[in-house]
Amino acid sequence: MSHLEIILLALALSVDACVVSFSYGLTFNSNRSKNATLLALFTGGFQGLMPVIGYFLTSFVRSYIEPFSHWIIFGIFTYLGIKFIVEAFEKDKKKTLCISLGCLFMIGIATSIDAFSAGISLSLMGNKILKPALLIALITFINSILGFWLGGKLKHIPTKGLEISAGIILILLGLKALMGMF
Repeated sequence: MSHLEIILLALALSVDACVVSFSYGLTFNSNRSKNATLLALFTGGFQGLMPVIGYFLTSFVRSYIEPFSHWIIFGIFTYLGIKFIVEAFEKDKKKTLCISLGCLFMIGIATSIDAFSAGISLSLMGNKILKPALLIALITFINSILGFWLGGKLKHIPTKGLEISAGIILILLGLKALMGMF
């Protein structure tokens, strides 16, 4: 993947963390700097860690799945893209927000499952993992901070457009991987 494609991937993967942080920014009025930083550290940290785990787990089965790698990459990115788009149209559920260490850990995992799949795709595409993982972590950290602070400032902004855009980017990356096969 090119540098630009990795940045687009990182932006798409960071949308979940940004939306969660936006929700927290809407709700929390005290300790805003501390809460924004903690949330960004956990989401960014997990977003950087999960592709590394996916990347290295793929190496154990690489020889078996490599002949189908373009289709697997296409399938993963297309699935993630469609998932983002479908979730954008689901009705928002009222959620209770907490900022304890346990909650932050669960938020980190929940917002980074997609990054695990991206790590598998990066491995199958023959990319090295360090630069993408660091970029994904950094961009997620920044977007999480921005989402939290924007949540406090712009209480009525819809997030549907962000989620749909992220889904389209992921689908396009999947199509590009498939086209590389031909």
